[in-house]
Amino acid sequence: MKKKFAMEDLDCANCAAKMEAAIKKIDGVNDAVISFMAQKLTIDAEEERFDEIMQEVVKACKRVEPDTRIIF
Repeated sequence: MKKKFAMEDLDCANCAAKMEAAIKKIDGVNDAVISFMAQKLTIDAEEERFDEIMQEVVKACKRVEPDTRIIF
């Protein structure tokens, strides 16, 4: 399942790259792309575990940049 989400308070491109790398390591994630300029997250993950995976995505992003929010 592929979905796009808006992001808020993503402050730097380096943080976006770190978040993207961390998300790609999560079990069940097929691909992830964070666009710093557009403030968007595109994620492709297993449909049956999507909500569980998104909880892990939020945690991974908070570890890199605590102020960043993913808008569901």
